[in-house]
Amino acid sequence: MRIKNICCIGAGFVGGPTMAVIALKCPDLKITVVDINKKKIDLWNGDLDQLPVYEPGLSKIISKVRGVNLFFSTEVDKEIERAEMIFMAVNTPTKKEGEGKGYAADLKFIERCAKQIAEASKSDKIIIEKSTLPVRTAEKIKNILSVNKKKNINFEVLSNPEFLAEGTAINDLFKSDRVLIGGENTTSGLMAIDTLVKIYSTWIPRERIITTNVWSSELTKLVSNAMLAQRISSINSISALCEKTGANIEEVSKATGMDSRIGSSFLKASIGFGGSCFKKDILNLVYISRHYGLNEVANYWESVVNINNYQTERIGELVINALDYQNINKTVTILGWAFKKNTNDSRESASIYLANKLLSNNITIHIYDPMVKESLIREDIINILKENNIENEEIKLRLSRVTVFTNPYDCIKNSSIISLCTEWDEFVEYDWKKIFKIMSDPKYVFDGRNLLDKLYLESLGFRTFFIGKS
Repeated sequence: MRIKNICCIGAGFVGGPTMAVIALKCPDLKITVVDINKKKIDLWNGDLDQLPVYEPGLSKIISKVRGVNLFFSTEVDKEIERAEMIFMAVNTPTKKEGEGKGYAADLKFIERCAKQIAEASKSDKIIIEKSTLPVRTAEKIKNILSVNKKKNINFEVLSNPEFLAEGTAINDLFKSDRVLIGGENTTSGLMAIDTLVKIYSTWIPRERIITTNVWSSELTKLVSNAMLAQRISSINSISALCEKTGANIEEVSKATGMDSRIGSSFLKASIGFGGSCFKKDILNLVYISRHYGLNEVANYWESVVNINNYQTERIGELVINALDYQNINKTVTILGWAFKKNTNDSRESASIYLANKLLSNNITIHIYDPMVKESLIREDIINILKENNIENEEIKLRLSRVTVFTNPYDCIKNSSIISLCTEWDEFVEYDWKKIFKIMSDPKYVFDGRNLLDKLYLESLGFRTFFIGKS
């Protein structure tokens, strides 16, 4: 099948950047990203400085390809019908009710997407799973397509999971460690795989494009994220031990990582990992393992999430104890709301859980992040309060103790404690002498990323807490 038109359903953190890079590298392809969220599509079509996804380098690419061979639209059925290849890049959150609640992926958006593709298609299509999905989801997609399709139309379903790290997604797309494509070992399945391989091989060396069966591809995505998260939880567990013994977590991490069998990646202690994938994918792996009766496997992987929760929880306790001990102005500044630097994505950010803990202890919080908008910050707080079954009147009361600032110095002024939760580079460049003067006692800095210079801050008179340092 010759591909001229590609449709990507889902204009989020995966769909937007991925299609932008394919459009840049494959100028002969016409690519349309569709979404039912008109506000999001309007932002993609609007000011380059206000794109709904912030990624370094993304706006520059959009400026080159938008309106040329990359388009954004709400006309989903029209673009499905026109395309020969369709990427499914819709959200797959963890289920909040029903069987698998709290663990399994909620596939309702995938299922609706598959049904809409079947109903709108008038010709054969290659359907590509781009979202992170449980093993054997492709089988469910094929069943939905088969039940709802018109006669004499064939669909080939491929798994092509994304391995993007937010904040470096564009570079990841340009220079991927690997591109993984899973399909069926049939004549039509192999032809579909080859079609997608040809697109990626326009800029990715062929030896980095791996082809597998569908199930291996789907599972690899979950395992990759679980392994990365495991390393973070492992080093975070040791950070707590360092604080008790007098060891320095950065020295331990460096020395451990110099072992070539281990390596240094993802051995940076922090307040905890966040983002849309790590926790969700591990819980999905836990659910699948329990489904197949592998309870020991499930317990092992669930412990990775438990350590992450413990890390954020214990740092929150330290902040609260510092305020209670001093019996002073209970205002805490949270620096950073995004789950990591160079993104405006706050999903599962440690800041959300820290804010919830502080608010539940009647603490006033000031929040500053250079990229995350106030509307999203407040939405995050409301959502976690609702998840904890807080009544509406109490939610309003707690929100009254939250102020979001656009200027970091205004945010910090009169705060007793700063909790640094995101490793934004600009935090290092702040005038910490000025900050010391405008803060209230005890002028405590809790650095949840070990980003700042501990000795320098202490020389200015700050009290400090750095992860994994006594």
